[in-house]
Amino acid sequence: MNLRSLLGGLEMYRYAAISLSGKYFYLILLVAPIWVLGLFLLEYVGLVDGFNGGHAQVTLIGIPLVFIGVFLGLRIIASEISGRSLEIVYTVPGGCERVWWVKLLAAVLILLPVEILLGIGVWFFITKYPLLALQGALQGALFAMVLAMGMSALFRSEIGGAVATALVLVFFAFVSGFGNVQRVFSPFYNPFSLFDADPETLLAATMQNRIGYFLLTLSILGLAFMRSNRREKLLSG
Repeated sequence: MNLRSLLGGLEMYRYAAISLSGKYFYLILLVAPIWVLGLFLLEYVGLVDGFNGGHAQVTLIGIPLVFIGVFLGLRIIASEISGRSLEIVYTVPGGCERVWWVKLLAAVLILLPVEILLGIGVWFFITKYPLLALQGALQGALFAMVLAMGMSALFRSEIGGAVATALVLVFFAFVSGFGNVQRVFSPFYNPFSLFDADPETLLAATMQNRIGYFLLTLSILGLAFMRSNRREKLLSG
């Protein structure tokens, strides 16, 4: 791969990022310092009792990542529908999947720097935490992003996809007691908050959750691509 093709690829992903979140897509990075500053101030003035490493995966890092992931996921397919450019997408050489993959990877490339900034900010200004918590936070965000992508394709609308995605995420929030009860079937399962659990049992449950949601995310992604291939269905209405 020569320099020209590399620069061309980066330019393609830049345009994909613009289509997802606008010309100033890089401003999403500001979410990280603003979030960390807000948490720091809450702890400083005593409005919260104090954060520890068990809070990192979901409360400190995962929550903003999930919101950003949902926003980007809703835009991958549904933005082409609302922008009435879907017919053009179907004329792209290689099929519409090529467009969805580029936009999906562009969304991931937006999400990763935000997580890095959040991770650094939380580590130095809030609390130390197990580094594997970053993987758990990213897993939840990627699941939410792919779910939003699939729901928006199913309902042919960003609003419809947002409502459906929110219902699913709120359900998981309720069954897990908003983080107070760890359920293995939840995308927000946080083993680092279970300080007194048996290590072998905890490891088995964590592997079950991580592998299960990796496969589930791939399955939802496949269904979203199948839905997007139904040209007449997406173009109708």
